[in-house]
Amino acid sequence: MSGVALDPKTAAAFPIAARTALGDTQMRKNVRHATEVIQAKRARVVAEMPDWQQLREAGKQIRQHTMEHLDYYLQEFEANCTRAGGVVHWARDAEEARRIVVELVKASGSDEVIKIKSMTTEEIQLNAALERAGVHAYETDLAELIIQLGEDQPSHIVVPALHKNRQQIREIFKRRMNLPELGETPQDLADAARMFLREKFLRVKTGVSGANFLIAETGGVCIVESEGNGRMCLTLPETLITIAGIDKVVPRFEDLEVLLQLLPRSATGERMNPYNSIWTGVREGDGPQTFHVVLMDNARTEILADKDGRNTLNCIRCGACLNVCPVYRQTGGQAYGSVYAGPIGAILTPQLQEMHHAESLPFASSLCGACYEVCPVKINIPEVLIHLRGKVVQQKTAGVSGLFDVEAVAMKAMGMIFKSERRFRAAQRLGRMSETPLVRKDGQGVGWISWLPGMLGGWTQVRDLQEMPKETFRDWWEKRGKHGK
Repeated sequence: MSGVALDPKTAAAFPIAARTALGDTQMRKNVRHATEVIQAKRARVVAEMPDWQQLREAGKQIRQHTMEHLDYYLQEFEANCTRAGGVVHWARDAEEARRIVVELVKASGSDEVIKIKSMTTEEIQLNAALERAGVHAYETDLAELIIQLGEDQPSHIVVPALHKNRQQIREIFKRRMNLPELGETPQDLADAARMFLREKFLRVKTGVSGANFLIAETGGVCIVESEGNGRMCLTLPETLITIAGIDKVVPRFEDLEVLLQLLPRSATGERMNPYNSIWTGVREGDGPQTFHVVLMDNARTEILADKDGRNTLNCIRCGACLNVCPVYRQTGGQAYGSVYAGPIGAILTPQLQEMHHAESLPFASSLCGACYEVCPVKINIPEVLIHLRGKVVQQKTAGVSGLFDVEAVAMKAMGMIFKSERRFRAAQRLGRMSETPLVRKDGQGVGWISWLPGMLGGWTQVRDLQEMPKETFRDWWEKRGKHGK
């Protein structure tokens, strides 16, 4: 009973998937409405904070400092978590992480687990691995439950079922929960989910979670959520298994003072998360008596080694960049072919895949910069996108094995032209002469080019190009005797 896993290795390239998504008018309407609501809420609660920009800078400094000393803080977390009664495991990649978790679940004597919403488990496709091992995983987050029961794919980092409206959710619940008389109000749907999950909470003895933050100073793990399902998964099971990327660590407990102000406001427009759970090891008679933490690398070390790409690891998974992105707004999240959608997905997924897959994602952006403006830890996503685009071009150029690469040669030629005023002026004159047979005048006498030959035709497939002016600003300036003054 698991949703359909998103796998960048097999997913269609973004331009192909996006073209399909653009035809789903209901999905686009749902995404537009949901992101507008979240944006409006975020704007209100951020406006209340006179020190919001200082908080962003503090969050950025905490995350950058952590990444610069990641090895130290990971070892500190392991030592303190172990001292408190937890067991820490290290996983090099997704395959090793899946194997460790499956073995731990089997060792607990359970063939079922209840899960808290976790991007990391989605990243490694844990549910599918558990199913293959004969273990049933039950998602307990409402949105993740909708995705799971509907055999769908997540479309948002924080609100995975954002692309579904109330009527669509009702149909899923009616069919999968066997509730033919289910009403359609939000309370009806919430009550149905509550009754469906309550039995699981009380019966299943093994829980699986991700982590919002790992606290090196105490060895504690922090989960933030809005529904209370996480609190149930963290307290009722006998065995708790937490899977976290190595980038989730923070140095000190007091760092949460900053991060727990930034995260809820950026994610869902709340002043604070209704449920903030922090647990450290085990305590007799209180909560799970067996606690494991799986610290997973899965290419994060390679990202850390890239000085231009490492800022990606500063992400605290708030999803704010998705809500403002004009590309995501039109295509939804599933077009990205990864559990990480939107601008952050466009830079994270290719790096997690070590640039072997998802090469089209760095180009799934207009570079408008809205994502950077709302990022609570000031990740300059446009800069990373440009960096990754360069890596994609380098790989493709290297892949032609010395053959003539038109794009690379064209860019070098443009560089030579821009380096010389004489060559630049000559290119302008040549351009004006070359465009003459292609120009068509509109009703106001303005010239437009609607077709260009060869590779240049990619531009005019989706937009018209206005003809070059007969006189440049530099020519106009010189005619008036202003040159050199």
